[in-house]
This record gives sequence, C-alpha cells and structure tokens, in this order.
Amino acid sequence: MNTKNKVFITATSSVSCASDNCNELFSNICEGNSGIKNNDKYSYESCPAIGKIKSEKSFYENLILQCQNILDNSTLDTFENTLLVIGSSVGGMSITENDYFKNGDYKDINTSTHNINSIADFIKKEFDFYDDITFSTACTSSANAIGYAHEVLQKGIYKNVLVVGVDSLCKTTVGGFLSLGVLSSNPCKPFDVNRDGMNVSEAIACLLIETKSQENSVEICGVGYSSDAYHMTQPHPDGSKTAMQNALKCANIEFDKIDYINAHGTGTIANDESEANSICEVFTNKPYVSSTKSITGHTLGAAGAIEAIISCKVLQNQMVPKNTFLNEKENEELNLSQETIKTDVNYVLSNSFAFGGNNCSLIFKKVMDL
Repeated sequence: MNTKNKVFITATSSVSCASDNCNELFSNICEGNSGIKNNDKYSYESCPAIGKIKSEKSFYENLILQCQNILDNSTLDTFENTLLVIGSSVGGMSITENDYFKNGDYKDINTSTHNINSIADFIKKEFDFYDDITFSTACTSSANAIGYAHEVLQKGIYKNVLVVGVDSLCKTTVGGFLSLGVLSSNPCKPFDVNRDGMNVSEAIACLLIETKSQENSVEICGVGYSSDAYHMTQPHPDGSKTAMQNALKCANIEFDKIDYINAHGTGTIANDESEANSICEVFTNKPYVSSTKSITGHTLGAAGAIEAIISCKVLQNQMVPKNTFLNEKENEELNLSQETIKTDVNYVLSNSFAFGGNNCSLIFKKVMDL
C-alpha cells in the first residue's frame, strides 16, 4: 500500500466512572483513585464491582456533550466534512432494556433504538457529518475504529475523522459476564497472583483524528490486527503476539523503540496470563507495562478509545502510570510499574483484545513541538 499522510490525534474528550474529563482521568490513574464501586442495580444474584458514570446528565446527553467538547477544542467549526466512526459493543441495548423493564412487554421496544447503528443515528440528530460507519467487534470495537480512521486518513480519503468509543451499562451485559464467572466484587488487580476477575464499566471517549498536526498532537504511527478464532471467549495463548508484531511492522520500528505498553489487562486469569506471555516474547527490552482498568474498569467497546486517550496523556505528560492494586506479580518478567514514574516516553503501544480471538494493537508517537 502506497501511503502518504501522517495521522494525528488532535483533540480528545471523555467521561467515565473515573472522571468527566481527560486531564482528571489521567491524574486519577496516576494517583490510583479508582472509580469502581459495588452496585446491585444490574444483577439479581450478586453485587459486583462495576464502573458507572457519575453524572446528573443521561448517558446520551453526555454523548452529545463529549462531541461538542471536541468541536470547542479543535479548529473545526462543524463536522460537515468529518467522517463519524463509532466503536461500540452493545449499541442502544441500555435504552431498549430500560423500555422492557419499565413496561414489561417486549412489544413496546423500538428496535431502531436497539441496533448498533443507533449511536451514530443519535449523534447525527445533533450534528451534521459527511458520513458514518460503526464497528462492533466486542472489546476491540473502538480500537478497530481508530485503526480504520488511520487507514482512510493515510490514504487521503478524508482529512478528519471523529472516533467515538461508547458503551453503556445494562443488565444484559453485566449478566453475560456474570454467567462466565469472570466478574470481581472488588476493583480488579491485573497481573496479580491473587486477581479474581474484571469490572464491567461504561464510558464515552471521543478522538478527533486528522492529517494535520495541531499543538500537543500525538501521532498514530502503527496499527496491528490479528484474528485467530481460537475460542468464543478464551484468548489464544499466543494470539495477541501477532497483533503487536503487526503494529510494529506498520509503524516501521523495532520492538525496542516501545517505552510503555498500556496493557489490555482485564484482571481475568486467562487474559492476563496470555497477554503477559505474549509481551515477554515480543519485547525483550522490557518496556514499562501497566493496566489502567483498575481505575476505569473494562469499558468494553469503548476501551480502545479511552485507552488511546490515556496513551496520549502518557506521551504529553512523559509519565508512566502505576498498576494500582498490584501487590504480588504473577509474571516477574513483565516490567510492571508499581509507582507512577516520570520518564522519557517516545512510543506507546496500547492493546485491545476481544472475544473470538479478535485483537488490535495501536502504536502512538510523541510529536515534537511545532
């Protein structure tokens, strides 16, 4: 493929259980202030620890607000020449689920608010976009959305893209993970010997991606995919290795250029072991590694986008966040930071893995001052 354009993240906005803005989000991650709380609203059987957005606004009001924040903090006046790319795992399921439980009759459900395109349809009622597309690949949804944005911008098909990673909590989602036996009743502790599961969470994460660098931009320089179809829910023991290697190849850099890895790190037995083994195989230089899900929870389809924002903050602040709640490392080969560290960071790799062996790794690069 003959590529020409460099691709930059020029504006970001987010809301999650950890914060209602990106700067505070990164501060809470570095300081270890978790947004995970026990909540019995989404399960009749238990009271799992989950990550719910704290806001007087509705989830969908917050969705519009985050998009408006992007406009307010960019050089754009409108989105009329912008491609909208949504990454979501459950779409409008929370709306139709609420309608069902409110009335107790499935016939009252408006199916148009349920499907995966309903997020884009909702946003387009407020803003005019050139076009839109939605990715729904479980927990890699918004990472794949970023990858797609990178490709079309590199080829010059568009000049700017708004990626929105979004998922809201609902009983169906929480119940699904409960049935797998992977939810914890405490904030998760990825890569710890005594980890006991993950925290389902919700978030909205928006990234404006352009071919022209702005002040404090971060370059997306590598995207790597793999799809092994090893198991419906279990990760392949070496599956994530291929995605990371493909990302390095795309970025045209050697493994030892990576200074920090934002791990997928869900806190489940299977995921953490597989990811740790793969990282150790690919990165013998032992870059810093941490998972930020003990603070944000696992935001499912929004995870790739919110962790891309975190990766930007790592590069902009030259700071590697700690692994909150990590007490006893399972894999001593991983360079797991247990304190937040101020250090030189030029390249960051961020992992997102999903059911069905769908994996995506993104590489971000520090941009020298304009």
